Amino acid sequence: MKPLEQFLAYGKTIKFSHTIFALPFALSAIALAHRQHPISLTQIFWILIAMVGARSAAMGFNRIADARFDAKNPRTSNREIPLGRLSLFSAKIFVTLFSLIFIFAAAMLGKICLYLSFPVLAVLFSYSYTKRFTWLSHFYLGFVISLAPTGAWIALTNTFSLPISLLSLALFTYIAGFDILYGCQDTGFDTKEGLFSIPARFGIHKALLISSITHVFSFVFLFLIFIAFDMKIIYLITILIIGLLLIVEHKLVKPLDLSNVNIAFFHINSAISIILFVGILADELVR
Repeated sequence: MKPLEQFLAYGKTIKFSHTIFALPFALSAIALAHRQHPISLTQIFWILIAMVGARSAAMGFNRIADARFDAKNPRTSNREIPLGRLSLFSAKIFVTLFSLIFIFAAAMLGKICLYLSFPVLAVLFSYSYTKRFTWLSHFYLGFVISLAPTGAWIALTNTFSLPISLLSLALFTYIAGFDILYGCQDTGFDTKEGLFSIPARFGIHKALLISSITHVFSFVFLFLIFIAFDMKIIYLITILIIGLLLIVEHKLVKPLDLSNVNIAFFHINSAISIILFVGILADELVR
């Protein structure tokens, strides 16, 4: 395989584009931390490198762990590893490389971040096995990804702040909610293979209801940020827009028609993440 084709195979395997779901939340934490702590471009650079490293390593590990299931599932059988475009050995090298990039970036942000980088990687990798034993796997994924804003805050301030946990909780429920939606596509396969998910455990109708309730909590946490950080009108308008987008997302996905899942998953969720960051940044700039 040519170098360019190999690079594209890696990119398709870990889906770099999915970084956009969590990255704006980490950038939002940076914007909020800037109120109390001076922030350098160097710190922002290493946080971005750490985010890309952690996410790439975690997704690569997930593809390795799920390779045999991906090969059986019609929806995922065209992924790079099942198709043989990327070997398991190459994927393991990739995961190792990006894990080291994450650890190095964490070290550049300080000793606390370096020490935390190892348990964080363990938590990131452990998600890949949760569908083997619990239908709460969606919420575990939400928890794993929700570490991003709190991690960025700690990297910049060397302290933990209760208010910033609201941003992590918003990300936690936001990710879990749309992962439940996305998981509806694999209900039959998960049931057949003995994998655990909310759609497989409770059925698609109840799964969509649980997803909706989870996103209600997301909106509540976003509103609590408005209070905790004394945000202004720009942020309030922002979360109202996000609330409308969440409603649209759930209107698009019907129990008997999952054809719009990808629109809800990729397009609307990407928009929500970006709009949140733009809203928080704008609110901070006019302060």
